Amino acid sequence: MSNLAINIPFALANENELSFTPFADTDDKGVKLYRDGMSGLGASVNVITTMVDGKPAGFTATAVTSVTDAPPTLLVCLNRSSSVFSVFDKAEYLCVNTLAAGQETVSGVFASKLNQAERFDSVEWQQFVTGSPALNAASTVFDCRIASRTSVGTHDVFFCEVLGVGQTEQASNLVYFNRKYHSLV
Repeated sequence: MSNLAINIPFALANENELSFTPFADTDDKGVKLYRDGMSGLGASVNVITTMVDGKPAGFTATAVTSVTDAPPTLLVCLNRSSSVFSVFDKAEYLCVNTLAAGQETVSGVFASKLNQAERFDSVEWQQFVTGSPALNAASTVFDCRIASRTSVGTHDVFFCEVLGVGQTEQASNLVYFNRKYHSLV
């Protein structure tokens, strides 16, 4: 048996060399590198809402993604140190409101230190199947039942079965990439 070396030429998309840094999960430098790397993953900007004991609650999130379409399921991540965690920990339902281009202010309101009543006073909303607030100006809303949850590190991951979808005719969604808002056309 001979050793056969095959030389396959390729070109990098840019001329910068990829650098790799291994790190321990407790390493502060590693955490910074991880966060810097994650800033390069563009994500839709969403406002996650629920209604618990007749009171609406919500927060801004980019950690939302599809899991499967059979049954339609998505996941939402929430830091347990968040001011709204205790409310969402009791929730059975939630609504994922995907923001449209130009809704940076809405994102900021739901990421702010404003109390929940003030957050919801700043937007128009309605309720669908689950009773969770659906933002009227969102480009898409996913009305969901929280099917299960798990804890990973500092966050809880909510697996949400989608019970209904609402959409507007928005031409562009709001995304967060490289620590800035952008619009997709």
